[in-house]
Amino acid sequence: MLNQFLQDEDGAQIIEYALIIAVISIAMVVALQPIFTTGTFTTFIGRLTACLTTATCA
Repeated sequence: MLNQFLQDEDGAQIIEYALIIAVISIAMVVALQPIFTTGTFTTFIGRLTACLTTATCA
C-alpha cells in the first residue's frame, strides 16, 4: 500500500497548477504596481464611480 501511494502522481498536477497561478499572480502585481502608485488608476475609478452613481459624467 505504501509503494502504491508513493507511485501515485495524481496530486502533482494540482500542485503544478497552483505554482503557475502563484507565479502569474506575483507577475501581475509587479507589473500593475506603477498604475496604482501614479494615481491615474485612482482617478479613473473615481470618474467611473461618478458616472455610474450621478447624472454628471465628465
